[in-house]
Amino acid sequence: MLFSDPFFNLVPLFTESNPIMTIFLRRLATLAVAVCAAAAFAQKTKVPAAAPASTPIKITVDASRAPEKLLHSTVQIPVKPGPLTLFYPKWIPGEHGPTGPVADLTGLQFYAKGQRLTWRRNLDEMYSFELTVPDGVTTLEARLDLVMPAPPEGFSSGASATTQLVVVSWNQVVLYPKDNKHTDEIYVTPSLKLPSGWHYDTALPLVGESGDTANFQTVSLTTLVDSPVLAGAHFRRIPLTPEGPIQHYIDAASDSESALQIPQDTINNYKRLVAETGALFGARHYNEYHFLLTLSDHTAHFGLEHHESSDDRVAERTIVDDDMRWLSASLLPHEMTHSWNGKYRRPAGLATPDFQKPMQGDLLWVYEGLTQYWGDVLAARSGLWTPQQFLDEAAEAAAALNNTPGRSWRPLQDTADAAQILYGTPSEFGSWRRGVDFYPEGFLIWLEADTLIRQLSNGHKSLNDFSRAFHGGQSTPPKVVTYTFDNVVSALNDVAPYDWKKFLRDRLDTYGPGAPLGGITNGGWKLVYTEERSAFTKTMEDVRKFVDARFSVGLALDDKGGIHDVLANSPAWNARIAPGSTLVAVNGRKFSGTVLRDALKAGKDKGPKIELLVESGDFYRTYVLDYHGGERYAHLVRDETKPDVLSEIIKPLAK
Repeated sequence: MLFSDPFFNLVPLFTESNPIMTIFLRRLATLAVAVCAAAAFAQKTKVPAAAPASTPIKITVDASRAPEKLLHSTVQIPVKPGPLTLFYPKWIPGEHGPTGPVADLTGLQFYAKGQRLTWRRNLDEMYSFELTVPDGVTTLEARLDLVMPAPPEGFSSGASATTQLVVVSWNQVVLYPKDNKHTDEIYVTPSLKLPSGWHYDTALPLVGESGDTANFQTVSLTTLVDSPVLAGAHFRRIPLTPEGPIQHYIDAASDSESALQIPQDTINNYKRLVAETGALFGARHYNEYHFLLTLSDHTAHFGLEHHESSDDRVAERTIVDDDMRWLSASLLPHEMTHSWNGKYRRPAGLATPDFQKPMQGDLLWVYEGLTQYWGDVLAARSGLWTPQQFLDEAAEAAAALNNTPGRSWRPLQDTADAAQILYGTPSEFGSWRRGVDFYPEGFLIWLEADTLIRQLSNGHKSLNDFSRAFHGGQSTPPKVVTYTFDNVVSALNDVAPYDWKKFLRDRLDTYGPGAPLGGITNGGWKLVYTEERSAFTKTMEDVRKFVDARFSVGLALDDKGGIHDVLANSPAWNARIAPGSTLVAVNGRKFSGTVLRDALKAGKDKGPKIELLVESGDFYRTYVLDYHGGERYAHLVRDETKPDVLSEIIKPLAK
């Protein structure tokens, strides 16, 4: 990708004091810049949407009680007299499953001309509500509350509010009629009331404000659900391209002011990230882009992609703590990549006409796997990771998958096919069950494809060329262009002729035994195990309270001894230690990560066997492991007989 926008490192043009007026002024400034800019850039500027032919749904959300984990929504729906079915969004784009939090929908009431109507849930579809509209009624008013869970588990349906901030996901507070229309053709006029003094941002185009209420332009229901709002008492907006034709921002809300003090070097890296995506894809398919960054220990932690923004949630001090920052450094590159791969180019089975039709995840190894690859590569190209950190992450992915016994029965393709049931599975027996492995294994497959293209073309082409052709093209506003497996194969052949269908199917449909490591070996590196922990492993253990004995005795533990998984056919598995139990003591001494590592060292070669005292429920048992392999941690080391292609892959493209 050779295209890059003109980026400048200038101070922010607006203050952070007035949350609504600042956004309004900023949007006006964006429009003014576009009017004065060259005609080539005019088509990228956000302009008011054309008024819909029919009366739009009007949704008013009161988030003034968000600190109490409660949202109130009033939805005014144009209707005709007679039977009416209303849907609550079920299948949420990007979450790849029926994750709409219908159980948290409360206080549901319907009114017509001041008269309250009775309703009943459809017995076959829990997300569907049926009622009868009286004669002479043209507008139905629905009132509903969303009670927001406190536990952090889940994606957008997980914890989304604290006393200091909230993420408003519109799919959780809206109903729409069953009328066989595509959600692109259902229009909604939204407004949002926030707690007094809170700041916010969103990709939704703003019309104006009244007190603490923001009023947005009428948009399609598709766009509304695709445009969450981040708001909070502690808020910071960081322009990344203040004078570029397309604006990019980090909009961060936190539970404290100190957590928002992102280092300038990191800001510069995110500016380079924007430049690197332009250089990679050669086009942009949004009017402006917002990283909506939530910094809290009391919300769910994940990333969710949208066309013009991403909902990125991490621990409170992630930005200001060096170790936490680099462990999460690929999150924003990953979610931004989805604007091209997942939102603009989308598998046909995931491009459903509404939020009720089930999605098919068979191509998630492209949607998520290729995004995992580019997210990691872009983290390195932009400086968010050092080259060594990229190598450490790659070693971890390769080793974990190479030690996944579940691949002997479940092929990678099935992890994508069954994604909707695998996302919520527990860690126990994870290596035998397999989870959503199309993320890390997709990384390995696309790394191998990249190295193979470089070999086939004698270094003249790479996966960069594939993504430039497949995801780039001409810059456009948000839109969806679907694809199939055959389209992916054809696009790869256009870059470098090869039997790509066989290449992909061999990696998707086979049963192990090992992970596809061709990209690492073709890239001039080898996966090895040593007794020394990598910086990645040390940081993971320190920050995420994890003790890694997977590649030695087969145990994945937390720092309290909780056994999260036991690798099948490992020494611990063969001794019949069960996941979900707790390691209490090692060789008669209270468990700690250090005590376990010392026992592994002492038992190496002809050393003593390892005794583990394990608690399971109300029972204790001692297990003896006849293991003498010492500590084993994954690393990538250079194969000097081959060119260093991995280092070439992560070199920056943008000038």
